[in-house]
Amino acid sequence: MGSKILVADDDTLVRTTIRKILHMFHHDVVEVESGRQVLEQVSDEFDVIVLDINMPGMDGFETLERLNQQQVDIPVLFLTGASSMEYAIKAIHLGAYDFLTKPIVDIELFHIKVKQAVEKRQFLLQEKAYKRQLEIEVQAKTHELAEKTLLLEQHSSHLENATVQIMTSLQIAMEEKDEYTAGHTHRVTKLALLLGQEACLSNEDIMVLRRASQFHDIGKLVIDLSCIQKAGALTPMEWELIKKHPGIGASIIEPLTFMDREREIIRHHHEKIDGSGYPDGIGGSELDPLTRIITIADSYDAMTSRRNYRNNLTPVEAVGELRRCAATQFDVELVEVFARVVLSTYSLYKQ
Repeated sequence: MGSKILVADDDTLVRTTIRKILHMFHHDVVEVESGRQVLEQVSDEFDVIVLDINMPGMDGFETLERLNQQQVDIPVLFLTGASSMEYAIKAIHLGAYDFLTKPIVDIELFHIKVKQAVEKRQFLLQEKAYKRQLEIEVQAKTHELAEKTLLLEQHSSHLENATVQIMTSLQIAMEEKDEYTAGHTHRVTKLALLLGQEACLSNEDIMVLRRASQFHDIGKLVIDLSCIQKAGALTPMEWELIKKHPGIGASIIEPLTFMDREREIIRHHHEKIDGSGYPDGIGGSELDPLTRIITIADSYDAMTSRRNYRNNLTPVEAVGELRRCAATQFDVELVEVFARVVLSTYSLYKQ
């Protein structure tokens, strides 16, 4: 089956001649007599446009410019009786596929050029179809990947939550063995979050602060509780054992890659602003702001909670101690924020 060709020429005789030749080769032909009619008739049904250059009103060049503006990708064969270099350069610049000279003398050559233009059109259609199909496949793959990513994120989130719950249960079980430390982690977490919210932390920082607070003493799971529960002062050996729990806690957390920042906070929650803490002896700007918050909350709870070897301090006394040790052990600004909040709401955190 032949192709559909749009022929535009203001000369009726030329159009008739071209139509008869194209019919000989089984092509379907639509004839128009002006460039404006080309723009009105053109559609994706056509495979080739045979376009006269010299037409009144809108000439062939202007017609091709308008076709280009409309992004028509149908090959255009210019039909001209004048074969000048100027015409050829302009036609090539506009994207014309080839030239046909009139009068048509070599019918076979004429047909070859039309046939090549038709093949060009088929190639363009195939390329467009391929790109469209590729876009569809890319969209489908992108959608599929997004769904799989969402499932992986949900699965990862479930694993993270399950891990956090198991570790929380272990920590609570450890604390409940000692009446003096029972509830310590819960209170420290509540105090730390109270301070964090007052310090206007971001939602992400609040989440990290919550988890780091929940597990700041997880390293004590592997320390002999008799040492922690002992009445009276610890021996140097016992004290060295106790000082290992931040590093042990960080090691326990290390395999949990989603808690990288929490691991460092847990390791450093007994460091001091002046660098005299443990286990790494770091201080100042080296300490994560969340570490500074937990240090304050942890120390305050330790001072206000009853121990078997000493009496607990009142909130006012504990705040006074925090202020006394500010600039050496604690962040001065955070201590003042904490003091303002806890002295007005301290009765809430043990409820």
